[in-house]
Amino acid sequence: MKEFQFKASDIKKIAHALNVPAKHKGSNYRFEIQNTADHRKLALEIYPDISIGHRKGNLISIYTPTAHLQLHFCTGYVVSKLLGEITFVAESNGKLSGLTVEREGGCSLYAHVDREILSGDFTTLGPEVMLSGIALSLTENILPQPVRQETGGLVALKEKKGRKGR
Repeated sequence: MKEFQFKASDIKKIAHALNVPAKHKGSNYRFEIQNTADHRKLALEIYPDISIGHRKGNLISIYTPTAHLQLHFCTGYVVSKLLGEITFVAESNGKLSGLTVEREGGCSLYAHVDREILSGDFTTLGPEVMLSGIALSLTENILPQPVRQETGGLVALKEKKGRKGR
């Protein structure tokens, strides 16, 4: 199965959710968010299928007046209309990283989070860990799902490719 790639329909969906137009800048799409009431400003850039080292993948960059955040090899995203935000996610070896961008100009980064905590009991987690589990649990239905395979009496878990994005 081919890895997730951003399409024009994804960019439109993201622009609609953030309530700002996408500006096509050659190799990327840029969304500029300003919230003058709360003095927040950020720019989100999506680089679909670009070279990252020796591989190709999706790069998500966030620029704020005080920070620059990046998510390499983005494997999907989830739009939450209710919360007015988009969570971009990347998974590697059972660890998740996610960038959440809010329509009101806020953003959050969660890095190297154990996938196991997404489907666990959040009340058993410390409050400092709980937020990342709850935030990234929104992405659980777009992640590849583990599949049990029996091989000669042994059980091996292998990833089944899931739906990537949206």
